[in-house]
Parts: sequence; C-alpha cells; structure tokens
Amino acid sequence: MKLLGALTAGLLVTGCATTGAPAPSTVRPPLIPIPTGTAGLDHVLGTNAANLTRMFGAPVADIREGTARKLQFGNATCVLDTYLYPKGTAEPVVTYLDARQTDGSPIDRASCVGALQAGRRK
Repeated sequence: MKLLGALTAGLLVTGCATTGAPAPSTVRPPLIPIPTGTAGLDHVLGTNAANLTRMFGAPVADIREGTARKLQFGNATCVLDTYLYPKGTAEPVVTYLDARQTDGSPIDRASCVGALQAGRRK
C-alpha cells in the first residue's frame, strides 16, 4: 500500500512538469578584456594630491574618510577615481585608481589618464 501511495504521488508530480519549448537563449556580445595591470600608470600611482591637481586640474569631487582620500577627475571622455592612503606618517599618495567612461562603461585606466591629460593640454 505504501508503495502504491509513493508511486501515485510521483506520477502526480511528474504530471505537473512543463513540456513547453525551451526559453530562447540570450546571445551576449563577447566581453572585451580590460587590462588590469599598471602599465602607463606609474606617473599617477604613488603621487600626492598636489601632483594630481597639476596633472588633471581641479578634481570634480574630493572625499575624505578618516585618513583616506578620494579625488575624482573627469572630462567628456571618462571619469577617473584616485584613492590616496597615507604610508605611515607620510602624506597620502595614490595607491589605487579606477576609471570608467561617462556612461559607466569600462575603459582602460591608462587610456583615461591619457584622455584627461590630453584635455588639459588643449
């Protein structure tokens, strides 16, 4: 009797399964790799806020949180976020930076640095 009950329950569950056509697959465009190295960034990494301002002009944002500082620079091409942290008692310097196009799309960090500097030379 228990076997018959288990068999009946299994058949009922099987009857609830859908047999429709599979959902269409979403085809995504291939991902474009964004270089993550620091090539072309050596003159930005390790520099202080005064040098950043000389390189890129006045920041569009200056955010301080404890001893850390974020300076954001931008133009029509991209936005560059630079993160400055102190090393010991020394002045905070750039230890990390991130970049994106103005629409939020990814862009190579070195390309953004170049675009910001090119805009400054005009």
